Amino acid sequence: MADAEYPIDDLDRNIIYALQQDARHTSASEIAESLDVSARTVRNRITKLEEAGVIAGYNVDVDYEAAGYQLHTLIVCTAPIHEREEVAQRALDVSGVVAIREVMTGADNVHVEVVGTDGNDLSRIGRDLNDIGLEVVDEDLIRNEYTRPFHQFGHDDADADTN
Repeated sequence: MADAEYPIDDLDRNIIYALQQDARHTSASEIAESLDVSARTVRNRITKLEEAGVIAGYNVDVDYEAAGYQLHTLIVCTAPIHEREEVAQRALDVSGVVAIREVMTGADNVHVEVVGTDGNDLSRIGRDLNDIGLEVVDEDLIRNEYTRPFHQFGHDDADADTN
């Protein structure tokens, strides 16, 4: 996560958008060609965006069901506000936890994405989360998840969405 705000311009936004679409199969040369700049410029911009923490990493999108894990679950929890960040960080150490989202408002302020091998494993994960200070409020099996690049980063989509 970036420590301070890093000013990005239209070129940065378009580079980020291209990477959000498919970072693995998109080269600096391809991005450069679509934006009419040099590949070196794109590589330099990506490096600066990474160093500033604007680009925080590149993630693999795993289809857990295809990998044999049917129990991809969202566990909604409550943590005391003054402990929320610390407890959320500790939850990453629980085996089976793959993502944590801190929510700014409401009682259900920590969302924990987990993958369990069976019902007993999900129960163990719930107990482990409880032991570190999270109160489990709800559990939802995730069927599908859909994502897309943020429209403000794309030069074509940003114009279409404002009309």
